[in-house]
Amino acid sequence: MVLFDTPSSAPLPLDDARVKVVRGDISDQGAVAKLIDRPDISVFHLASVVSGGGELDFDLAMRVNLYGHLHVLEALRALGSKPRHIFSSSMAVYGGAALPKEVSDSTRHVPQTTYGMTKSAGELLVNDYTRKGFIDGRCARLPAVIVRPGAPNKAASGFVSGVIREPLNGIDMALPVALETAMAVAGYRSIVDNLIELHDLDGAKMDDDRTVNLPNRTVTLREMVDSMQRVAGGRRLGKVSVTPDPFVEKIVAGWPMGLDAARAKALGLTPSADLDTVIREYISDYVK
Repeated sequence: MVLFDTPSSAPLPLDDARVKVVRGDISDQGAVAKLIDRPDISVFHLASVVSGGGELDFDLAMRVNLYGHLHVLEALRALGSKPRHIFSSSMAVYGGAALPKEVSDSTRHVPQTTYGMTKSAGELLVNDYTRKGFIDGRCARLPAVIVRPGAPNKAASGFVSGVIREPLNGIDMALPVALETAMAVAGYRSIVDNLIELHDLDGAKMDDDRTVNLPNRTVTLREMVDSMQRVAGGRRLGKVSVTPDPFVEKIVAGWPMGLDAARAKALGLTPSADLDTVIREYISDYVK
């Protein structure tokens, strides 16, 4: 297994001889072509400039999210072996004034961020490269993933992990949106399971639409705080407060509150775990 990551990213806490870490830039077409070098390869494409970062730097988002993805697709195409390609999309593809509270796999895309636009474009690219027989592509449309370990990044949804991660590590957390804000979320273990299941799925079952909303649960931030306090096991928790951030509020307001995953269920993907289970898993895996 090869893990391709940016030179500037933090060292990865890996101790597994089966994993080779290669540092590089997905916007470097030559580096990507060199990396994708055998006909039996499968690629899980998770690289992205995230939502908040993409709004602050349009050119970077285009270079990494759109052109970087094209570099991956062209390298796979050049193999001539129709390799499997699993692309991580996002619920940020949805948006617009007519956005319903709950969306489905067939709801029209009107993204309100550059990040969401590049994810929507990526889905169409995977569909067409698959239609042409260049790849066997599958897209996982992700909800907000909890609980992401490590330091916060520039994702507008970062507070969804921070509201659990920081207090559990004894750090105060100032939320940029109200506690009543509802979000479609899924635990990181469920996400990993779903990505692997999507890879292993018979592509014929997906027909001409290669994207599926992953299983998730809609919860409020208040419910997340209550769950954390319920399963914290007597730990000293950091305080949770609200300090509104108009930049983040505007982005979050453009996302759906519910993400229907009926198609994922029909395809046999693993259901999302409940909040208490997700937080217990995070404590077990990451909290000292």
